[in-house]
Amino acid sequence: MLFRNTYRNRIRNQTLGGDGGNWSADFDILMGYLGITQDDLKIRGKNALKEVVVYTCIKLLSESLAKLPLKIYQDSGGIKKATDHYLYKFFKLRPNPYMSAFDFWKCVETLRNIYGNSYVWLDFIPMGRKNQGQIQGFYPLNPEQMEIWVDNVGLLSSKNTLWYVYTDNMGGQHKLQATDLLHFKAMTTDGIVGLSPITQLRNSIENAKASEKFLNNSFKNGMQSAGIVNYVGDLSPKAENTFKTNFERMSSGLSNANRISLLPIGYQYQPLSLKLTDAQFLENSKLTVQQVSAAFGIKLHQLNELVKSSYSSTSEANRQFYSDTMLAILTPYEQETTYKCFLNSEIDNGIYAKFNADVMLRGDTKTRYEAYATAVQNGIKMPDECRALEEDPPAPGGNRLYLNGNMIPAEQAGNQYSKGGK
Repeated sequence: MLFRNTYRNRIRNQTLGGDGGNWSADFDILMGYLGITQDDLKIRGKNALKEVVVYTCIKLLSESLAKLPLKIYQDSGGIKKATDHYLYKFFKLRPNPYMSAFDFWKCVETLRNIYGNSYVWLDFIPMGRKNQGQIQGFYPLNPEQMEIWVDNVGLLSSKNTLWYVYTDNMGGQHKLQATDLLHFKAMTTDGIVGLSPITQLRNSIENAKASEKFLNNSFKNGMQSAGIVNYVGDLSPKAENTFKTNFERMSSGLSNANRISLLPIGYQYQPLSLKLTDAQFLENSKLTVQQVSAAFGIKLHQLNELVKSSYSSTSEANRQFYSDTMLAILTPYEQETTYKCFLNSEIDNGIYAKFNADVMLRGDTKTRYEAYATAVQNGIKMPDECRALEEDPPAPGGNRLYLNGNMIPAEQAGNQYSKGGK
C-alpha cells in the first residue's frame, strides 16, 4: 500500500539556497559572529514549522479547516443531507483506519501550506470484489515524493492528461491518473502545481528565524555582547585558545550574568556593542509577523497582536477571516472532492460535498438564539431545523414554517383600499 511507506521520511540533503545552497563568505562570518549556523536557518519543508509565526499560522489554518465537518448533500427538489451515501461516514468519522476525520484534514491542510500541494490517494475497491469501484479509504501522500507529468501529445493515453508519479520510500514508483487522487493546491500560476508558501516567504521567515536565534543566544550568554580583548605583546596560538576558553567560562552564560570578571594584568576588554534599539529589533520583528500573517491570511489578533483592538473590531476580523481566508480554502476542497469522489450520474442528480462552515460562525448563546428567532419568525427556517443545530430533539409543530400574520404578498399590497376590499 502506498500510504504505509509514506511515513518513513526520506532523508534528503536540503540547503537553504535554491541554487545549491552556497552562502557567501561574508554572510558566514556574520552568522558566526551572531552565533548562528546555516543549519539553524534551514526553513525548507517541515523545518519552517520551527519558526513560531509560521507554526502558528499553519496551525490556525489546519485546525480551522479540520473542525468543519465535511458533509454530503443532494440538491433535488430541495437541498437535504445525503446521509445514506456510503462516503458519508468516511467524511464525517474516519477517512482511513489510521486517522480520524479531524486528524486527516488537519494533516492535508498542513501539507498544503508547507509544500504548496497536498495529495490524497483514493483507495478503490479492486475489480472482482463486492462494491468494486467504490472508495474504501483516503490516504495523504508525501508531497516531496510526487512528480506531475503533463501528457500534451497523447503519449500514454488521450492528449492533455495529467499523470502523477509517486515514489515510495522503498524506491518503488506508482503511476497514478488524475482521477486516482485528490490534489489540493495553494496559490498557483498555472493551475496545475501550487506554489510553496514557505519558498515564497523564505526571506521573511529567515529574518524571523535569525532574530529569534540571535535573541535566544543573547539570553543564553547572559545578554553579554561580543568583544575584543587587547593585549600588549605576543601570544602563541595555544595561549590564545587557553585564555579565550577560560575567559568565556568565567564571563559567559546565564550563571555569570551581572557578575564581575577579572582580567590578568596587561589585558583590556573592549565590548562590541550592538543595542537592540539601534538595530530596530522590535520594529523588525513586528513587521515580519505582519508580513507572514498577511501572506497566510491570518488576522493579527489571532497571533495575540492586540494593539489598538477592541471587541467589535475583533469580531469583525473573525468574520473577515472566514469570508476572506477560509472561503478561498474551502471552495477548492469542495470542488475537487465533489468532482473526484462522485460518479457523473451522482453529480447530475445533485450530489455534492460541502463543509459546514456554520460551525465557525456560531457565536454565543444569545446571538445564536436571536438569529434563530429571526429565521423562524420570517419563515426562513422551521423550528425543528434550529433545534437540530442545537442538537435538541424535534418538538410538536416544529416541522412547519411560520410567518408574521401581518405580512402579505407584494402583488396584493393596497387591495384593502380598493372597492369591496378586492
